[in-house]
Amino acid sequence: MENQNNTPKPERKPVIFSGIQPTSGAFTLGNYLGAVKNWGKLQDEYNCAYCIVNQHAITVRQDPQALKKNTLSAYALMLACGIDPKKSIAFIQSHVKTHAELAWVLNCYTQFGELSRMTQFKDKSAKHADNINAGLFTYPSLMAADILLYQTDLVPVGIDQKQHLELTRDIALRFNGLYGDTFRIPDAYIPKTSAKIMSLADPSKKMSKSDENVKATIFLLDPKDTVIKKFKSAVTDSEAHVAYREGKDGINNLMAIYSSVTGKSFEQIEAEFEGHGYGDFKSAVGEAVAEELRPIREEYDRLMADKSYLESCYREGAQKALAISQRTLDKVYKKIGFLPAAL
Repeated sequence: MENQNNTPKPERKPVIFSGIQPTSGAFTLGNYLGAVKNWGKLQDEYNCAYCIVNQHAITVRQDPQALKKNTLSAYALMLACGIDPKKSIAFIQSHVKTHAELAWVLNCYTQFGELSRMTQFKDKSAKHADNINAGLFTYPSLMAADILLYQTDLVPVGIDQKQHLELTRDIALRFNGLYGDTFRIPDAYIPKTSAKIMSLADPSKKMSKSDENVKATIFLLDPKDTVIKKFKSAVTDSEAHVAYREGKDGINNLMAIYSSVTGKSFEQIEAEFEGHGYGDFKSAVGEAVAEELRPIREEYDRLMADKSYLESCYREGAQKALAISQRTLDKVYKKIGFLPAAL
């Protein structure tokens, strides 16, 4: 009789890991159109782990009540943007002890010189000169632990985090060189199509949640009136002709946003607004964006009204994350010579 157990194992899906800061608003329109919008689709092609990185957040002084509130808000917004906790592992970093435990080990395999070269440490030290703490300095080791615990293949990273991913790869290669294959070496995930969204106040700069100009950034939870108002005040040139070309950074940015939410090409947009001034175009972009974000805001409000459901999701996510990450940590502890704990 033929052996029923000879069925080939299903091919392993690549793993994607992404960490989200628990800040008020969590995602900007730039985050959404550049990456988050595609997360729902990624869940079918990859094994995805999404984490609210509240341990990273405390490298800068936080108000405890605000941090707690923002962590839950960021988690709810992540689900509202299409993350399905049944398909992906969606959890909160501090609920999974292996992150801090592996981070300490990796600190001991990361060179002082490597950490001192991190541009984000230099930037944040300048911004928070009164609180240059050790956690801010060793932040990249915790980020490396976040990624390596899940044997991650791909990490969606912006330009500001690319240096940290390169360091993660260096740490993993160093550890593997000393102890044999332990960690997968992660690569950057570059979406096939992603829009680079610029500031509404200064289109030469990327849209950022930390921008001090409140008119510069659209947040996913901005009310409809606020979205429209911000687009009406967007910086443009004085030509009053809707066309995509060099030297028209403000209009180019608005066209990229309008194209991303409507699916229209630049040629179609130019034809649609032929003979119209910038006022009409800005209003149309504002309305289109507000309508794109409406279902997200509605789903966010629904989730925030059901705290027990959110709690069940993040508890289950933490259990799944711990089960996977503990296997990696156990392997690391064994290789470096830690005596196994008595059961």
